[in-house]
Amino acid sequence: MSGGRIYDGFVPGRYPIDAYGNGGFRFADMSHRGSILALPSGIMAWRVASLADVTEESLGPVFAEAAEIDLLLLGTGVDVAAISERLRLRFREARIGLDVMQSGAAARTYNILLAENRKVAAALIAVP
Repeated sequence: MSGGRIYDGFVPGRYPIDAYGNGGFRFADMSHRGSILALPSGIMAWRVASLADVTEESLGPVFAEAAEIDLLLLGTGVDVAAISERLRLRFREARIGLDVMQSGAAARTYNILLAENRKVAAALIAVP
């Protein structure tokens, strides 16, 4: 990722994803290497490298903001992969819709729904 300030933490506010690839993302004139959570409260680093790392615990910040999220877009990297029924049940219990897709598609869809001022969040695994 090139361009903008380097980011490694949390930036408050809702921002579109300007670019993805090369192991990271660009948003809010910043670049971040690694995965991210884009939540109603802001964008934060997400210590997830693969779908195997996606757990109820790693998604804790999403569930903490459940009242402000109608839909979570889970970007699984380059390939689409299924998540466990147990984790799907946790999303139903939290009343958060879940859509699983490649990270690029999730970032693009997030931007569209964000522009429509929808209650959307994204959990995006970085792609090479």
